[in-house]
Parts: sequence; C-alpha cells; structure tokens
Amino acid sequence: MPAEFPVLISAQTQEHLLKWLARKGSPGAFIRIGVKGGGCSGLEYVLKIDTERKSIDLEFSAGELLVVCDERSAKFLQGSELVYTGNLLGGNFTFENPNAKRSCGCGTSFTPVERNS
Repeated sequence: MPAEFPVLISAQTQEHLLKWLARKGSPGAFIRIGVKGGGCSGLEYVLKIDTERKSIDLEFSAGELLVVCDERSAKFLQGSELVYTGNLLGGNFTFENPNAKRSCGCGTSFTPVERNS
C-alpha cells in the first residue's frame, strides 16, 4: 500500500476544490477521491464532499483543504493527477490516470492496467 498520497493536486486545482467545498460543504467537510466498481469501463472515479473519515484513509492537506483517499483506491490512482479544466461553459474536475488501460468517452470511468502481483 502506498504510504504517500497517490494523487497530485496542483495549486490551481486546490483553489477550485476549496471554492467547491465552501459552496457545498458543511463544517468539518473534506474532499474524498477514490474509485468504485461501475461505469462503462469497470471502475468509476469518486470525487465528493464527505464528513466521515475511515481508518484506511490517506490524506493530503494544504492550508484549509483536506483531501482523502482510501488505501484500496490508492493503488488504482497512484501517480494520477486531479485536474481542474475550466472553460467558457464552466469547469470540471478530471483524473489523468497512468493506470488506465482504457477510459470511457465521458472520462468518469476506466479499465485499470493489469498488473502481475
């Protein structure tokens, strides 16, 4: 299991996560990232505001921002980057994931690279 936080989060993306948290969160809320089974490619990305910590959570903090990821998801996200893509129609968060063998067209799910272990 990775000991460090598996996902890179740029300063720009951190700013947008803080804005999202300020608009939608409650006291003590934080950002949870991860993966779960589903979507059209096998695993679906999780990005949500949460208030309940798990004993298996890894954490990233920068100032007022706290982002957590459970250890199970971390192996599928290791080396990824969470990116904010802003444009004239609005913005969106996406994962750039080197562990994805294939992604769906909308970018919300992926098929992981098979590993021998």
